[in-house]
Amino acid sequence: MSNKPDLNQADWVKSSYSGGNGGQCVEYSKTFVHSGTVPVRDSKHPQSSVLIFSVSEWSSFVSAVKRGEFST
Repeated sequence: MSNKPDLNQADWVKSSYSGGNGGQCVEYSKTFVHSGTVPVRDSKHPQSSVLIFSVSEWSSFVSAVKRGEFST
C-alpha cells in the first residue's frame, strides 16, 4: 500500500508569496493535512512532480519564510 495521497482529490492554493508576475509560483494543498502530509507543486508546471512534506516540515518552512530567512 502506498502512502502517497491521491492528488486527484487535492484542492490547490497558490502561495500569497508567489505574487502575480508569473515568477516563482508555489501551490500547496491542505486537503491531506488530516493524514499528516502537505503536497507542494510548481503552479507553472502543475503536471510535473509534487513534493510531499509532513505537516511539521511544512509549518517550519512557512515560519522561516515569514521570518524572512529566504529573502533575496
